[in-house]
Amino acid sequence: MNRSKLEQFIVENYNGVADHPWAKYPNYKVFRHGDNKKWFALFMDVPRNKLGLKGMEKLDIVNLKCDPFLIGSFRGEEGIFPAYHMNKEHWLSVSLDGSTSEDVIKMLLDISFQLTETKVWKKK
Repeated sequence: MNRSKLEQFIVENYNGVADHPWAKYPNYKVFRHGDNKKWFALFMDVPRNKLGLKGMEKLDIVNLKCDPFLIGSFRGEEGIFPAYHMNKEHWLSVSLDGSTSEDVIKMLLDISFQLTETKVWKKK
């Protein structure tokens, strides 16, 4: 799944609010929840060597929040890395070059969305 396809999927299925928080990085885009403004997806293009790969060419990635108990198992998947420039205990970076399956990306996106949404507390 490439970047534009995933961005379109987010707009159509999650009503995410897109934001470009850094003028210095015009290709970086954040998707937030409309109500609490929490990020659930951060799109970036970073040099491959920043992810432990060979080369300096830029690679489109998305950072997604993940349950710390699941992160270790996902990091073993091709195209999934410790989060670039985020808390590595709670976030993953996912390559958008086709090395990670669309189903895995959508599942991780859904996890990220759920972990960052507003929680509704019920009185007992």
